Amino acid sequence: MAMVVGIENAGATVDEILKPRTDKREYRRIVLKNSLQVLLISDPETDKCAASMNVSIGSFSNPEGLEGLAHFLEHMLFYASEKYPVEDSYSKYITEHGGSTNAYTASEDTNYHFDINTDSFDEALDRFAQFFIKPLMSADATMREIKAVDSENKKNLLTDSRRMSQLQKHLSREDHPYHKFGTGNMETLQVRPKAKGIDTRSELIKFYDEYYSANIMNLVVYGKENLDKTQCLVEELFKEIRNTNKGIPRFPGQPCTPDHLQVLVKVVPIKQGHGLSVSWAITPSIHHYEEAPCSYLGDLIGHEGEGSLFHALKILGWATGLYAGEGSLFHALKILGWATGLYAGEGDWTMDYSFFNVSISLTDAGHEHMQDIIGLLFRHIKLLQKSGVSQWIFDELSAISEAQFHYKSKIDPISYVVDISSNMTIYPTKHWLVGSSLPSKFNPATIQNVLNELSPSNVRIFWKSNNFEGQTDKVEPWYNTAYSLEKITISTIQEWMESAPDVNLLLPTPNVFIPTDLSLKDVKDKDIFPVLLRKTSFSRLWYKPDTKFFKPKAYVKMDFNCPLSVTSPDAVVLSNIFVWLLVDYLNEYGYYARNAGLSYGVNLSENGFKLYLVGFNHKLRILLEAIIQKIAKFEVKPDRFSVIKETMTKAYQNCKFRQPHQQATNYCSMVLQDNTWPWTEELDALSHLEAEDLANFVPMLLSRTFVECYIAGNVEKNEAESMVKHVEDVLFNDLKPICRSLFPSQFLTNRVTELGTGMKYFYHQEGSNPSDENSALVHYIQTHQDDFSMNSKLQLFRLIAKQATFHQLRTVEQLGYITSLSSSNYSGVYGVKFIIQSSVKGPGHIDSRVESLLKDLESKLYKISDEEFKSNVTALIDMKLEKHKNLSEESWFYWGEIQSGTFKFNRIDEEVAALRELKKEELIDFFDEYIKVDAPKKKSLSICVYGSKHLEEMVSDKDKVVSPFIEIEDIVGFRKSQPLYGSLKGSSQLKL
Repeated sequence: MAMVVGIENAGATVDEILKPRTDKREYRRIVLKNSLQVLLISDPETDKCAASMNVSIGSFSNPEGLEGLAHFLEHMLFYASEKYPVEDSYSKYITEHGGSTNAYTASEDTNYHFDINTDSFDEALDRFAQFFIKPLMSADATMREIKAVDSENKKNLLTDSRRMSQLQKHLSREDHPYHKFGTGNMETLQVRPKAKGIDTRSELIKFYDEYYSANIMNLVVYGKENLDKTQCLVEELFKEIRNTNKGIPRFPGQPCTPDHLQVLVKVVPIKQGHGLSVSWAITPSIHHYEEAPCSYLGDLIGHEGEGSLFHALKILGWATGLYAGEGSLFHALKILGWATGLYAGEGDWTMDYSFFNVSISLTDAGHEHMQDIIGLLFRHIKLLQKSGVSQWIFDELSAISEAQFHYKSKIDPISYVVDISSNMTIYPTKHWLVGSSLPSKFNPATIQNVLNELSPSNVRIFWKSNNFEGQTDKVEPWYNTAYSLEKITISTIQEWMESAPDVNLLLPTPNVFIPTDLSLKDVKDKDIFPVLLRKTSFSRLWYKPDTKFFKPKAYVKMDFNCPLSVTSPDAVVLSNIFVWLLVDYLNEYGYYARNAGLSYGVNLSENGFKLYLVGFNHKLRILLEAIIQKIAKFEVKPDRFSVIKETMTKAYQNCKFRQPHQQATNYCSMVLQDNTWPWTEELDALSHLEAEDLANFVPMLLSRTFVECYIAGNVEKNEAESMVKHVEDVLFNDLKPICRSLFPSQFLTNRVTELGTGMKYFYHQEGSNPSDENSALVHYIQTHQDDFSMNSKLQLFRLIAKQATFHQLRTVEQLGYITSLSSSNYSGVYGVKFIIQSSVKGPGHIDSRVESLLKDLESKLYKISDEEFKSNVTALIDMKLEKHKNLSEESWFYWGEIQSGTFKFNRIDEEVAALRELKKEELIDFFDEYIKVDAPKKKSLSICVYGSKHLEEMVSDKDKVVSPFIEIEDIVGFRKSQPLYGSLKGSSQLKL
C-alpha cells in the first residue's frame, strides 16, 4: 500500500512512537544518507533477532505480458549476491543458526524478512542487505526458479479462495492493474516472452534496477543490543543500497466502473457448499484510520449477538457464518475458514480504492433464499443509516481496542517486524506500531459517508455453489473458474428488501465482557513449573501463576476424558456434533466475550472433548460458568441438529479436495495412530445419524468422565481451585449427577503403531481429487520413544539436514514448491518426515530421490568438521532455550506435557544438558543405526499419493515393492497386525 499519511522529519524522537504501556522495548526512527527509512528496536530480553524490508513495489508494477515478474524477482533475490556468491548460502546460514526466512509479494509491496539466533544476527543482516545491494541473478537459477513459481501456482489452482479473488479482479477495468494476474507461471514468465523474443532474465534485472531504490524501502531491525550499536551496524550494512529517487508508483482511480457494479455473478467452486460475497467499492478508510469507519460498520454488520443479521439468518436456518469488513475477499474467506495462508494481493486495497465485503456461508436452505438474504442485508444497512451513528458503540470499540493494544502479548520478532515494516509505508511515525488498531476520534460524518456507499447502486454480488455446475457460460482465464454474470437493478434489490421475511433486526446491547479490572494479582508462590494443586476422583488441577509476562490475562484448559467418544466412527461423529452444537448454542452470548478480548473454544480431543478460555481474566469466570451450564443443560434442538449435520457432511465431503501432501500426511497418521477411523467411514456414519441418536448418546458420553485441568496466568490459587470445584459441583455433585468418575480401567491411553525394525513399508493411493494433477510423498522414518538424549540427536540431525533437503530437492532438482523435512512426535514416538508435493514427478521417483539425498547426507555427516558440528549444537541449544513470549505459548508447552502424561516440565533443561554432552561420533552412530538407507534399526514408511498426471505410474511402482519391502493394502488391517508402543501415560492417570 503506497504513500505515507503525513510527513515526519528525519530526526523523529523516541517519544513520537506510540507504544503499549506494558512494552519495555526501545524504538528509534532513523533515515540513512541514501534515504532508507529504518525503525530500530532494542529488546535485551529477546532470544531471536529479526529484520524485515518492505519495498513499495508489487505485482501492480508488472510489465505488460510479464505477469508475475515482481513475484519472480522476490524468489530470485534469495539465491546469491556478489558478496556471498554461493547459491542458497543465505538460506543455509539462516537455517543452520536457528532461524527462518520468507517473503511475499502483494499488489503494491514486496516484503522480505528473517529471524535468527541472536549471536548470528550481524552476519545474517549483512547477507540480507546484499539482496538490495548487488544480488546475482544467474542465468542458471532463472529457469529453475521459474519452475518453482509455476509449481507454487499449480498448488493454488484448485483453491477456492484464490479462484474467487482472481475472478473479482477479472471483472474489473482491464486498464487497471487490479485486473492483472499477480502470481505468474511458466506461461507468463517463459513461454509467451520467449515466443516474442523477450529474455525474462534481462527484464528481471531491468525491473530490479528501475524499481528497487532505497528511498521507497522501509526497514525494521529487531535486535538484542542497545539502539546505538544497532544503528551503527545498520548504517554500515545498508548504506550502499542505491537511491535513484524513485517515486512510489500510484494507480489512481477505482478498478470498477459502473459496468462492473450492480452485477450478480454465479460461480462454480471446487469444494462442496454455498456462499455469498457482497462487495461494495468504497473510499479507503485509511484516510480516516483514527475514526475507523469500517471497523465500526464491520462490527455492527458482522455482529453475532441476539438481534443481529447473522442471528436472524441462523434462526431461519440459512447461514452458518458471516464476516463483514473492509479489505480483501481473501481476508473475509480466511475469517470464515474458507482460506488459509498469505499470498500476493491479500491486501486488495490501496490509498485510491477499497472494498467493503460481507461474506456469508449458506446452508442448502439459505442457497434457496439468496434473494431474501440480500434483502435482509440491505434492510439491516438501512436500519443503521436510519438509527444514526452511536457514540456509545464507538466508545466501546475504542475501549476494547485500547485494552487490547496496551496489554498486547508479545509475538515472535519475525511477525512483529513484518507488521511494522508494512505499516511504515502507510502511517505517520507516531502510529507505526499501532496502525489502524486504536480508533480514537469519533466522527459520525465519516462513518455515515461509508454507510452511504453501501448502496444497491454500488454493489457486486458473488454467489458460489456447486448447484451452478453446467449452468454457466464464462470461464476466468487464469484459474479456469466457471461463472456467469447478470446485471441487477436497484429496483430488483428494492423488491428483495420488501419481500424478505419480517425479522426483528436490532442494534447490539452494551458489552458486559469489557474488562474494567486490569490489575495484577500479588503472587506469593513463584513456581517455575506447574504444580498439581488439587485432585479428586473427578478431576485433576495443574496450576501455574504468571511470573513472567505480567499481563491481566489467564489461560484455562479443561480436557473432558470420555472413553465412549473414540470407540467407533459413530461415536466420533456424535461427539463431534455434540461439540459443534455446544459452540452453536453459546455463540450469541460468547460473541460479546470474543469481541472484548476473551476467546474460547470447545473442540474434540484425543479421548473426548476439551474447552479452552484465554484472554483478560477479569470476566473469564462468568464465561466459564456459562459454558459449563450449557454442557449440564444440553439438549438437542432438531432444527440446529440438521444444520450442523449438513455443515459437517460438507466438511467431510471436502476432505477429498485437500492438497495431496495433506492427504499423504493424513494416511501416515492413520497408519500410526490407534483408535482413529478413516474419514470415509465417519462420513458414512454421519449420513445415518439423526437428532434422536445424539439425544441418546450425550448422556452416555458424559456419564463417565474425568476432567484434566490446567489454569495459568493472572489467577490466584484459590480462584483456580474454585473454578474446578464449580465444574465438579455442576456436573458431578448434583442430586442426579450428569457425570460419574471413570473406573480405573477406563483411563484411555494413546498408543502408536511400532514399525518393524529393518523394514520399509509402502502405501500407494490415488489422490482423492481427480482434477488435481499434483502428487505427494511422505517419507517417514520412525526412530524412538521419548528419551532426552535420543530426542536431541534426532533434532540435531534434522537441523543439519533441513536446508540440504530443501536446497537439493526444491532448488536444484525442482521437484516441487512444497518441500520440507520436519521432526514428528506421535504421542511420544519420535521420527522425521520428508514431505514433497510435485506436479513434475510421481511419488515413486521422488521416493528414490529422498533415498539418494540420504546417501548425500551420510557423506555430509561423515565429513562434518568439529567446528561445524559445534556450531549446529550451539544453534540448537539457542533455539531450545528461546523463552516463551506470551502466556499462550508457555501454557501450550506445559499442557503438551500434561496431555501426553510425561510431566517432564523441565524437558528443555534436560535436552539442552544432553546436547552439551553430545559428541560428533554419537550423532553419526545414531544416523548409521536409525536413519541412513541401510541402517540396521531403520523403520520407514513411504506414503505415495498419485495425482492425475502420474496415475499410470502407480501400478508399476506397486510391482517394485518386493521382499523385504512390504506393501500396506489396508491401513486399519495393517495397524491391527502390528505391535503398539507402550503408552507414556502408563498408569499415571490412575494414581488419584
